[in-house]
Amino acid sequence: MEQHTAYIGIGSNIGDRFNHLQEALHRLSALEEITVSAASRVYETEPVGEEEQNRFYNGVILVSTTLEPEELRLRCKTIEQELGRPEIYRRWSPRVIDLDLLLYDDSTISTETLSIPHPELHRRKFVLVPLLDTGNPMHPVMKKKASELLASCPDPSVPIRIQKQLNIKKGRP
Repeated sequence: MEQHTAYIGIGSNIGDRFNHLQEALHRLSALEEITVSAASRVYETEPVGEEEQNRFYNGVILVSTTLEPEELRLRCKTIEQELGRPEIYRRWSPRVIDLDLLLYDDSTISTETLSIPHPELHRRKFVLVPLLDTGNPMHPVMKKKASELLASCPDPSVPIRIQKQLNIKKGRP
């Protein structure tokens, strides 16, 4: 089976934010078709949108997988639901866990359920800063490295690195 490289954004702003990120990482690494290669540092960030809500903890996970993009998206959605995220939710609402497929190899995909690269990736420091912790991938449409996108990012927010580090558990539970 062919191996693919994917970057997954991870975030939480409800309850024990760090624990939610750690549990989602653990569940991703427990999937037979996924090997977690790296996890970024965790950053505390401002929420997007108008609604008053808690700050997020955000990060990025680099994985190697045999799953196709839509299958990987579905696995991420299953993990979100297992951790308490409702199946139907408002855009930019508070969330226990959020897993977004940011990049998948150098693919560009646009379907009703999936857009790769993530359409907001280049506009969000809470994605770009942790993305650089896991590498400096090329945006397949803009043909710019993540570091170049960060340098021109219009987002005025300042992600703050927290002291805790996500633990990549090797092997399957």
